[in-house]
Amino acid sequence: MLPTEELLRRRGIQRGGKVQKYIDSTVVRFCDKYVPFRSGLLKRAIGTIFGSGYVRYNVIYAKRQYYGNSGGGREGMKRNGLRGRLWFERMKAAHRDEILNGAAKLAGAKSRRRS
Repeated sequence: MLPTEELLRRRGIQRGGKVQKYIDSTVVRFCDKYVPFRSGLLKRAIGTIFGSGYVRYNVIYAKRQYYGNSGGGREGMKRNGLRGRLWFERMKAAHRDEILNGAAKLAGAKSRRRS
């Protein structure tokens, strides 16, 4: 039997592996339309190291926007009702199955059923 680390590496599910990089980049991509937008700085200030398992927004007001934004943000002059507070949680509720199915496929596992 192969060591655990070798089995994880073969599937790409080790720390910093291809599956974690996929999850991180997909989360950032899906969060894009949920992040509050005035000047676009918050959207562009991603401090994430893909594969780390953490998504970070590197502006001083990111935490205040995440927990306190009233929503109904603007994209240019167009209103976009998806933008606002708790953007990761709302994105996760809408796209969880897509992210997990993509990760499972990349790891060579069976896809989850949609609930």
